[in-house]
Amino acid sequence: LILVVALSGILASRYVLYLLISIGISIISALGLNIITGLTGMISLGHGAFVGVGAYSTAILTDRLGLPFILSVPLAACITSCVGMFFGLPSLRIKGLYLLMSTLAAQVIINFLMMNWRSLTKGVNGYPVAPGSIFGFVLDSETGYFYLVLLMTLLCILLASNVSRSRYGRAFVAIRDHDIAADAIGVNLFKYKTLSFAVGSFFAGLAGALLAHYLRIVTPEHFPLHLSIEYLAMIIVGGLGSVLGCIYGAVFMTLLPEFLKVLMEENLVRMFPGAIGAVPHINNILFGLIIVMFLIFEPHGLAEIHRRVKKYFKLWPFAY
Repeated sequence: LILVVALSGILASRYVLYLLISIGISIISALGLNIITGLTGMISLGHGAFVGVGAYSTAILTDRLGLPFILSVPLAACITSCVGMFFGLPSLRIKGLYLLMSTLAAQVIINFLMMNWRSLTKGVNGYPVAPGSIFGFVLDSETGYFYLVLLMTLLCILLASNVSRSRYGRAFVAIRDHDIAADAIGVNLFKYKTLSFAVGSFFAGLAGALLAHYLRIVTPEHFPLHLSIEYLAMIIVGGLGSVLGCIYGAVFMTLLPEFLKVLMEENLVRMFPGAIGAVPHINNILFGLIIVMFLIFEPHGLAEIHRRVKKYFKLWPFAY
């Protein structure tokens, strides 16, 4: 499967490469939110803003400090990790709906700073970002950047898988299942909740840095509240607490709007030419309905469907 995806970097069109790059960046960000929400059980609505922090950080580091791409991207992820730790501090005393509102406040505050701290972010005009380069090789083509994103996505999947299997991952799951019991058996809630936000925000910052060098410009409009909700939908549709679910969720949530757009434009507009202006609204309605129906009939996500299919073929033809 990895070989097929790698070959698509040479054979696919620019549009397909754009979709694959978008999926890779979404997987990296979804892996971070999965650690915060899926493993540790802390619902966050500020993840899109953390992606924005990573994007602006790499833009500022490369433009004002002159740092190379290979240094600015990990540093931007580390800066985002620190920001995530700061906004994760209230998680020690609050949880559930109250923590949700706290992370929503982080989204609002960071978006406000992006728009109004013009001396740092250049406001709504956007911050131009230079194309990335590694050892003199400029990543100014879709193909070159695709392979970079593919490599980073595979490394992040490996890292997230190992985190979930480590003592830290087991501590995260213990806090998610019952924080009082976890505290009683010696799990340091402050340490592991803060660490969860730090690691999850690191992934978000990395995704934001890669997105910034791909788009070549960063504006506050790229990181609205809708983006945070979309990332949350990815891990819910894919399957909470599952690395495989993050992959499936990112693919599903990235390709579904494109599929609906093509479907509507090719069929509805052909039948009703005057409905061209209503296509975006119909797409949003169908998008929401599909997600709601999906969660009703398969609440454990696409990863659970994958598990059942794999189990069926593993035992076929003798289920006993």
